[in-house]
Amino acid sequence: MEPVSSLSPLVIKGKTIPLPIIQGGMGVGVSLSPLASAVAKEGGVGIVSSACLDRLVSKRDGKKVNTYEATYKEVSLAKSSGGFAGINIMVALVRDYEDSVKGAVDGGADFIISGAGLPLNLPAITPPKDTALVPIVSSARALELICKKWERFGYRPDAVVLEGPLAGGHLGFKIDQMDLESNRLENLLPPVKDMAMKYGDIPVIVAGGIYTYSDIRKFLAMGANGVQMGTRFLATEESSASPVYKKAVVDARDEDIIVAHKPGSPCGLPFRIIKQSPMYVSAVKRLRQPKCDKGYVLLKDNEGKFTRCPAKESNESCFCICNGLLSSAGYNPHKEEPLFTVGTNASRVTKIVSVKTIMDELAGKVLAATV
Repeated sequence: MEPVSSLSPLVIKGKTIPLPIIQGGMGVGVSLSPLASAVAKEGGVGIVSSACLDRLVSKRDGKKVNTYEATYKEVSLAKSSGGFAGINIMVALVRDYEDSVKGAVDGGADFIISGAGLPLNLPAITPPKDTALVPIVSSARALELICKKWERFGYRPDAVVLEGPLAGGHLGFKIDQMDLESNRLENLLPPVKDMAMKYGDIPVIVAGGIYTYSDIRKFLAMGANGVQMGTRFLATEESSASPVYKKAVVDARDEDIIVAHKPGSPCGLPFRIIKQSPMYVSAVKRLRQPKCDKGYVLLKDNEGKFTRCPAKESNESCFCICNGLLSSAGYNPHKEEPLFTVGTNASRVTKIVSVKTIMDELAGKVLAATV
């Protein structure tokens, strides 16, 4: 008989998830349906990343699709093997945000997780039906702002992800706030939990630096309802990261993992990466000329058209993350250098294993191994 996990199920919007583990939505192209469906099958929540999905799905399937179509298809595929699956949609991807939300809801996503900015208008985009709407915050104040705004739409967050400064990708802290004692996840949780209770006992999912079964137990004992983990799943067999990306993660040491800032992401948020990433090396040395030909982080100009991107105009303070991350997912790797984003614990990953191996360990079914 297979060992049973001692972790309590996670209940969100009437959905009972066997294991309180949500796989992080890692973009670009790392968290696609193969990874999400594998996590869902093992009793957690599998999450697709919406970033650049139209290009990634179009290339994979050999047929051009738009953002709505790509999102609908990838969410449907993630759910096709059973279990619970959803999508992470970045607020910073302004141009494609609404189409991503509509495609996810129509595709039957169990969850839409949304951060990289405050998703203040998320419930107003389309009726969510059975899809749970889950904002990402980094403080109790941010959660309250969202709750007050969503009240105008007659909606309350179905859960909230509290992301600390040890997470991968874009971070919700200013560069000088990263190492403050007050911003440790352990210290952020109590006030966010209190705020969640104030607005109707909203389930709180913690993220950023959580790596082991004992980490999960620790935060559940502190009052969290579940955890979100990205880096643990980054170099799995089912991850859609390129072989070069996975090798960079396996080879990474503590000192190789940095927060890129000046130059950094054109989104203006601190961005955790492996410093040997070829795109970052070129950015630091100013080897790549400013260019933006993908446009996922474009902002509107004075005429209301999506034309503005700092990486398009200058490479002094930021660099093109769209091309770098697409390359690290195997899209046009010979035309653009890859960019490897990771969480702070990436150096603990020493080999590529299956999602089942990791989920069994995180559920406490097997003794922890170095993976």
